Amino acid sequence: MGAALVALVALAGCGSSPTATPATTTAPAAAVPAAPAARPDATPGALPTAGEQQAAIAHYAGVGLPLFCGGRHGGLVALTFDDGPGRYTPIALRELRRAGMRATFFLVGTSIARYPQWPRRERELGAIGDHTQTHANLRFLSLDGAIAEVRTGRSAAIAASGARVDVFRPPYGAHTAAIDAAVGHDGLAEILWDVDSEDSRVVPPADYREISATVRREIRPGSIVLMHENRGQTIRALRAILPSLERRGLRSVTVPELLAADPPSKAQLDAGRNGCGPPPATHGSGG
Repeated sequence: MGAALVALVALAGCGSSPTATPATTTAPAAAVPAAPAARPDATPGALPTAGEQQAAIAHYAGVGLPLFCGGRHGGLVALTFDDGPGRYTPIALRELRRAGMRATFFLVGTSIARYPQWPRRERELGAIGDHTQTHANLRFLSLDGAIAEVRTGRSAAIAASGARVDVFRPPYGAHTAAIDAAVGHDGLAEILWDVDSEDSRVVPPADYREISATVRREIRPGSIVLMHENRGQTIRALRAILPSLERRGLRSVTVPELLAADPPSKAQLDAGRNGCGPPPATHGSGG
């Protein structure tokens, strides 16, 4: 990657679309727990138990492959927010609470240090994920350095939230087969996305109307949506996105809830991003 492109990635905050994993991925040596059975959201309000969620996460961590979406059954989706906590976190939580929706928050260790009061509040409305300690591009680090970033960020998220942290998202969506296997061995399910809100686009800057339109256009059952809680335009876009989900009979849940209720198939996992169906018409920045 040339110097100019590296600079652009840094400015974007969360980089480019998910980086393709090398064809050969080494699975962890430990036995992989049984795959969760499909559990369509047939009963309004009924979500998987904590035990079912943990079993699903353990299964996908054991597989050692990144996940891009759920199984496309029922009416569940997963809104996810990277890079927090931040100054807009309380507003994001207010909007989610008003809409009765849940989400997953992929937190950065250095952001936690600046806003230590918010992870426990985020835990009340969803799941907490690991987004590394400093938001480094893990592909530019040694494997030991990359795993240190992941583990330090996970420890910070656990300490601040008091919650389990079993899901992980690599900054910029940048990962390798070795990273995939290592985080899986640590019991982390690696979560990417099939819908990029494009809210971290730099040139031209993302407008809240575009963010809202992109999410509403691309989201469908089983989608995992990439957004950022440290961007005011994203929070403004939520005010249109959340009512739209309700009108369409879609419900935002946490990633562990989605994976337990509507698990992706082995064929979906093996196909990577293509397992989620046709890609969006446009590709923005993310991760």
